[in-house]
Amino acid sequence: MNELAITVIGPDRTGIIADVSEALAGVGANLSDSTMTRLRGHFAMTLICNGPAAEDVEKALAPLTGLLATVRAVAPEADADVAGEPYLVSVHGADRLGIVAAVTRVVAAAGGNITDLTTRLTGPLYVLIAEVEVPSGGADTLAARLALAADELGVDVTLRRAESDVL
Repeated sequence: MNELAITVIGPDRTGIIADVSEALAGVGANLSDSTMTRLRGHFAMTLICNGPAAEDVEKALAPLTGLLATVRAVAPEADADVAGEPYLVSVHGADRLGIVAAVTRVVAAAGGNITDLTTRLTGPLYVLIAEVEVPSGGADTLAARLALAADELGVDVTLRRAESDVL
């Protein structure tokens, strides 16, 4: 069975999800994982589907005007063991250059794996929310390193344990 990674982006409008999901269903593509969001007036989707060949999906998505779609065959996920304990990192503060780079570098240096990350600029307030797998026993060290980075950036940061079935 083919496993495909698909990205779709275009100006936001009503019906994008319906149009894309109908096109995919029409060629027998079963959505297993997806994320969809609006970014400053643009709609973006990333999907993993099983079923048809990449060429069939490309043909199905081509008639959707105004959207840029890419389709790539990927290897099915190996049985992935969870590499750490689930945590949420949140950052709030005035927008400035380098917040994402600094925070994600601290997480990576502590051996954490970011599994989801969202940022949003609302007026002058910048918000970052990340789901992170932290190595067992490493949360206190990560929290201390994040606090140092937050001081340097002039933002507030929190690290709190999350229940994996809630994420």
